[in-house]
Amino acid sequence: MSEIQIRPTVATDLQKLMAFDHNITSESVWQLELKRTAGQINASFREVRLPRSISVEYPHNKFSLADDWVRKSMMFSAVSGQDPVGYIGLLERGSASAVWITDLAVQSSARRRGIASALLVAAQSWAEVRLHRRLILETQSKNLPAIRLAQKLGYEFSGYNDQYYLNQDVALFFTKILK
Repeated sequence: MSEIQIRPTVATDLQKLMAFDHNITSESVWQLELKRTAGQINASFREVRLPRSISVEYPHNKFSLADDWVRKSMMFSAVSGQDPVGYIGLLERGSASAVWITDLAVQSSARRRGIASALLVAAQSWAEVRLHRRLILETQSKNLPAIRLAQKLGYEFSGYNDQYYLNQDVALFFTKILK
């Protein structure tokens, strides 16, 4: 694979990005456990190893990417030669000065080569230039590779939302405080 370049996504990238295999494989999940007692609810997550690998379906409609692209604050594509091999979608939200990472995908044949990390670094640089205070990465509780990547890059677990995605999966949120 040739050198990877990170650049703003352009309209001609979208067909290729939608054609990616967005699904991932996971050997473990973060399992949510809720305990209710009088006047108190405790939520905890624990990593549970599965008896076999599972295929985890991408939680967003990849075919609406072209429509969503115009609503994003910024999208970056990772390009090898002439072909996009990954992308990240960013959305500025509210007065909290936060940038939400709503999409992070790498073509299956290009995974485990630092492309997702490079896209996250580009997102962080973009957010810092725009004087945002935090980046928030959302991912499914079943997406152990994304969870481990977030932790490796200094993101801290900051919350969850049960049945967040259309397929009713739990969303986990990881936050990185910016300088």
